[in-house]
Amino acid sequence: MKLFFAPLQGYTDCLYRRIHHDTTGGVDAYFTPFVRYDNGVIRNKDVRDLSPDRNVGVPVVPQVIASDASELEPLLDWLQHLGYERVDLNMGCPFPLQTGRGRGAALLQRISSVAAMMSLLASRKEMRVSVKMRCGMSDIAEGVDVAEMLNDFPVEMVTVHARLGVQQYKGTVNEEAFQMMMDVLHHPVVFNGDIVSVDDITRVVSRWPGLYGVMVGRGLLARPTLALEWRQGGSLSPAEVLDIALQMHDRLFDDACRLLNDDNQVLARMRAFWEYQKPLVDKKVYKRLMKTTSLRNYAAAVRTLS
Repeated sequence: MKLFFAPLQGYTDCLYRRIHHDTTGGVDAYFTPFVRYDNGVIRNKDVRDLSPDRNVGVPVVPQVIASDASELEPLLDWLQHLGYERVDLNMGCPFPLQTGRGRGAALLQRISSVAAMMSLLASRKEMRVSVKMRCGMSDIAEGVDVAEMLNDFPVEMVTVHARLGVQQYKGTVNEEAFQMMMDVLHHPVVFNGDIVSVDDITRVVSRWPGLYGVMVGRGLLARPTLALEWRQGGSLSPAEVLDIALQMHDRLFDDACRLLNDDNQVLARMRAFWEYQKPLVDKKVYKRLMKTTSLRNYAAAVRTLS
């Protein structure tokens, strides 16, 4: 049973992925935040994030987002030039900035575009392909139709987030809709959505013993040890989790200071780290961490946690 770390923009960058892999691990692969074209170019932050020298030894799967095959093709060319042999197609992003451009979950309403993109991917014989999708954009029938079409193409696995695109991340996951997708898909299926504890993983695996894997995003950010705990069959105490989080923090802080341009960028990156560690931290200390504009004061606040 595979465990995968879902991509989250602004959080699971190459710095975080390497540190998590070295410090706690427990996941089979880290899916990168999606790469896209903006005004005909790949963003510099994506170029840096997928640079092979920043990902050596880390099991990374680049994720791409595009509205059609013409937008997808140069992304594949670029990834292959970098030496990547696997790619994940995003058909799940629910945010209007992407769906409004026909990307992400909006593709589930444009099945002819999906077919063209899958044909392009299938033509890249040297590149393994996976897909991340929703159960539909506004209706489950959309997801089912796309799933049936995906059965005609070589796909390593399909990750299904058990919500509709219009829900974004509101409400609860729809396990009945996920079951419908399971029934249709002939490819290995991965469950995604609202996994925040060892018990959640155990429950999902028990309900669907035929799953290929589980993909976790926010749950792993909030509890970096989650995958390791599930594999070891036991839970760590809050103090033990905080200790590991602090080990990760120290490495992330050092890397951010070395690689980012100024103090404000460093502090912004570290605030993103603490945003998901809030339950482990004293409220007053958390407020200091999030409000300080000085690296010196920030470091002093962190020392109170040790």
